[in-house]
Amino acid sequence: MKDLLRLRTSLTEEIEQILNEQIKMEAEASAMYLAMSSWCDRNGFDFSAGYFKKQSDEEREHMLRLFKYVSDMGGRAVSPSISNIPLEFESFKGVFEQALQQEIAVTQSFNRIADRCQKSKDYVTFTFLQWFLQEQIEEEYVARRALELFELIGEDGTGRYEIDKRVPKITYENTYEG
Repeated sequence: MKDLLRLRTSLTEEIEQILNEQIKMEAEASAMYLAMSSWCDRNGFDFSAGYFKKQSDEEREHMLRLFKYVSDMGGRAVSPSISNIPLEFESFKGVFEQALQQEIAVTQSFNRIADRCQKSKDYVTFTFLQWFLQEQIEEEYVARRALELFELIGEDGTGRYEIDKRVPKITYENTYEG
């Protein structure tokens, strides 16, 4: 019976599994960004709280996009359980350091999935992943620019307030598309 059900999807068990792992990673990223938003809100960084809330929403959308793909391809998409999301962070700068680390980890994960898709000749999934790979360029860019504000402005005096105000204004313009 299992072999017959497997014929209903073009996803190999390995690709389905790593996509479900990525669904979980995106859900964890969404929860982490929401925790960051809450921390920023409690500590008076209103603009950054809004920025991280928006990031949380984006990560959830990424999770749902992956979830729908696995389902649409006849696979079994798994709704992940999330735990161990911190409530506290070391510092305002530390929140942004963690955000950049998280985005780099997500990029590395998508690269590993793309590599596995190529090795297993799953070009349909490989093509599907191109949107996420492109999205990660923007995600890393914005996270990196936000963290660089701490070096450019400094945290002394009104520095944290100035950084907080500027974070939501960071945008990525893809100058390579045209």
